[in-house]
Amino acid sequence: MGLFGKKKEDGSGRKPEEKPEEKQQETKVYIQGAGGTIVTRSILDGTSKLKWLFRQESEYGNGWVAFGDRDSQEYVDDPKNMAIVDFNTLANIEPSVVNVFYMPVGADLEFRCDKTGKYFVDTRTGEEIREKVKHPAQIAFEKNLKFLNQETYPTDFFRLLFTESSKIKVVPAGTADFPTGEVVLADPIAYLGSKYETVLDRRVPAGSYPVELSVCLSRIAGLRISAARLLISNKQAVRYEIAMPSGKKREDLGKPGVFTFFGVDTGLACFADKKISEECRIFFEKWGEEDQGKNKYTDYFAPLFQESYEANPQFQNQGGTFLEWALPESGQRTVLFSSGMGDGVYSGYWGVDEGGEISCLTTIFMNPEYF
Repeated sequence: MGLFGKKKEDGSGRKPEEKPEEKQQETKVYIQGAGGTIVTRSILDGTSKLKWLFRQESEYGNGWVAFGDRDSQEYVDDPKNMAIVDFNTLANIEPSVVNVFYMPVGADLEFRCDKTGKYFVDTRTGEEIREKVKHPAQIAFEKNLKFLNQETYPTDFFRLLFTESSKIKVVPAGTADFPTGEVVLADPIAYLGSKYETVLDRRVPAGSYPVELSVCLSRIAGLRISAARLLISNKQAVRYEIAMPSGKKREDLGKPGVFTFFGVDTGLACFADKKISEECRIFFEKWGEEDQGKNKYTDYFAPLFQESYEANPQFQNQGGTFLEWALPESGQRTVLFSSGMGDGVYSGYWGVDEGGEISCLTTIFMNPEYF
């Protein structure tokens, strides 16, 4: 454990004071929005050097507390000797603290400086921390990259993606029309209607199908769409297989130039019929000629996404997370939705029922377990 009993309040429940001149002091910003940190005044006035750093649940800021090497138990027991300052104020005194900022509540560290350099030691494990600790969301993102685009996943994984829990909410996003049944997966802003969209090898019966979203309420990444599915029938899928591009079969997996995924470069994805994709291309070609210099997202789709958000804000981020879009001329619909953590490459998976028929098409953006 770190130094002393780590008291920040006296019996009156008073909290550490904020010193005006410390709040106003200009500091280099190492971390934007780092929040308030409790620091002994001896560190702030230079009469002691950082020695102990720990993180606790706190109503006063980010939970980090710093003690100096000359601070006594009596000294830290007096709230007048403690101040709440921006974490960057402490970082300007000792920049090494930036390396451990993203460690979780419960972190208990001793700061050391010797001939090998400046570093922290985990007082519980003895582990030396010399490299910058990554943000939890970055760690999850890197794990997720390795998880995506596998040939298949267990059936239970797909089932749990669309099973409501404290972390997962299943949200109806609208209805997509498939007049031909030829299915396209694409980034609707960058690639729908272009040669870079992914047309799938299997068709669905012509018709209109609901789109459901698996919304992940992540503690570290906020509200994100972990998966989307096109419901073709009400029959349960008993297995899932990767959706191959048109003209390719599963036996072609791993062959040079054979890719199962579709690219996302604007943070959005969609299910669409090939006929609607072509109509979309024609519409935006005309729109671009009439409104030269305008941006397809900011000048056209952004207001529509905002309307979607205002109509159903509970499981959307401000500005809109999904949209049922009807093409202006035909009224045919497609559904646009955010793609998990944003840009990347993602694959579709056919859900197949006991009779060997397609029951759904699912795209996976995130493994909620990581987030």
